[in-house]
Amino acid sequence: MSETPADDCRLPPALADVARIEFDYADGDGIDFEPYTAFDSAEETTHWLRQWTGNPEVDGSAYRVFGQDGAGGLAALWHGRPGRPLTEQPVVYVGSEGECDVVAGNLSDFLWLLADGMGPAEADDERAERPDPELTALAERHATTPRRPAADIVKEARAAFPTFAEDLWALCR
Repeated sequence: MSETPADDCRLPPALADVARIEFDYADGDGIDFEPYTAFDSAEETTHWLRQWTGNPEVDGSAYRVFGQDGAGGLAALWHGRPGRPLTEQPVVYVGSEGECDVVAGNLSDFLWLLADGMGPAEADDERAERPDPELTALAERHATTPRRPAADIVKEARAAFPTFAEDLWALCR
């Protein structure tokens, strides 16, 4: 990301607080998310993206991976808004089975998504929101955007970046 040196793996304060929370998968009724305590290194991210796309020439510098789901799908901040701070970059999910899309327009909206009981892997689920008091309190401390339903957050993010999945798939060989 343009605002963060390539060798800086420190999370922004909001993600550092998220990393301190233990998410309960609750046999599929909870949030399937395992946050990291630091961003993956640039080398790890590039290796992962090359594996996912099958393209040995792909560079992962546009992604800052900060968590995963139980199947190995990754959540990342994607440098989709050049020149904007890291916390204003969209949050994307790239699943282990080839699914990929934008899940929140920025870190603040991602916090509201979590507060409503949705993680990156659940962003496509049509299940009822399950507000979480601990995650709501975290979002209230850090969020700079207004609280909105999780479905609205996902819809707005995908409308803002309608070709993300298509562009990522275009990198595949």
